[in-house]
Amino acid sequence: MAVQGAGAEERAAIGARVLRLRTERGLTQRALAEPAYTAAYISTVESGKVSPSETALRFLAGQLGVSFEELSTGRPAHLGTELRVLLGDARQLLAEGAPADAARRFAELAEEAARSALPAEEATARTGLGDCALEQGELTRAIEEFERAEELLADRPLPQRVPALRGRAVAHLLAGDLRYSCYLLENAIDQLNAAGLHDPHALVLLYSAVIAPYMDLGAQNRAARAAELALALAPQVADPALVARLHRGVARTLLAQGRAAEADAALARAQELYQQLQIRTELAHCHWMRGYLRGQEGDLGEAERELRTARGILADRRAALYTVQIDVELADVLRRGGQAAEAEQLLADLLGSLTPERGAVHAGGAHRLLGLIAEERGDDTAAEQHYRAALALLERTGAAADLADLCRLLGDLLRRTDRPEAALDAYRAGLTHRATPGTTTLGPAPAGPPL
Repeated sequence: MAVQGAGAEERAAIGARVLRLRTERGLTQRALAEPAYTAAYISTVESGKVSPSETALRFLAGQLGVSFEELSTGRPAHLGTELRVLLGDARQLLAEGAPADAARRFAELAEEAARSALPAEEATARTGLGDCALEQGELTRAIEEFERAEELLADRPLPQRVPALRGRAVAHLLAGDLRYSCYLLENAIDQLNAAGLHDPHALVLLYSAVIAPYMDLGAQNRAARAAELALALAPQVADPALVARLHRGVARTLLAQGRAAEADAALARAQELYQQLQIRTELAHCHWMRGYLRGQEGDLGEAERELRTARGILADRRAALYTVQIDVELADVLRRGGQAAEAEQLLADLLGSLTPERGAVHAGGAHRLLGLIAEERGDDTAAEQHYRAALALLERTGAAADLADLCRLLGDLLRRTDRPEAALDAYRAGLTHRATPGTTTLGPAPAGPPL
């Protein structure tokens, strides 16, 4: 790294380091300079009057017994390595279900990396902070941290920015902005494949992340294709946690296709990996999905057990937003099992923690269930209010399948209460949502990598 033409501040900093190190070692300017330079030259360097060349700095670093990097930047050569080890420890804290403790550690490491001018390490810490915020349901803060990480890596290849980009897409998904989440992920996939950057880890990270917004948008074929491509790339990925996350996403596409046994097998593979890695939060997501699967099969007792297990793990780890999502699923199981009063209370409690900007899809799901409960007890007015509240929440998300289902429920209610014209309007709206399911802001699905 040449420092010719360095500014006055940088010249002064290098000069101060040379003076400090020379003094600490008890060397005179002449002893440091010979045989390549003169004492006068060392004096001008130490006073910050000249910008030493790379050759001069490498010579002086050898004389002083330090690395060229440390002398030119003031940063010990091993600092980056040490920070990466500590970042791994902070990541493990998060995996074990301690997001608040992990966030404090990531914040300390981000500050240390910033002071030491290590942008890659600071970006990793910022991504960790974003992941902690996701677990705690603080979506705005999560987006800010992910964006900061991407800015720090702006001049780096796209694969290095993918973890932060994926985190930002997940935050937008949880906030109910399904189309923008898809846009971010599809755009990155297209850029990687168009540029020939067929990085298996980055692509699997993106493909496994895009499955959820695809499914929520009703684009089941795209979700299945993303799962297929990710599975084809999985043997080239060394990260078992990422492979486990992929199997969890694949299970969702299999379940949508009516392949329950294969979905259960995929979840079992994911659960085994998470248990080996002691990643408790992700393990909870497996119990969550198995609860959903059992509920779809009609085994409501086992579904409730799995969902309560997932809820217990996440509640213990203060994963607020994910806990709320499980409560919506659990309330549906309770309602179907004849425990409508408990389901209604659970839904009423959780709605207080959700806003249109924080969990709109799940708030919509809660209102839908409250509408069904109200209808079952004969309170048509309350049912209609809940259905319309759910529609208002979901219309901004683009969740086509959920919107179509709500329009059907509302239409049936209106028809049964002798309002045929309003019922027809609701049915037409539902058909409109069904006509173009799964469209995204990009249009055509992203191209796949060469396999």
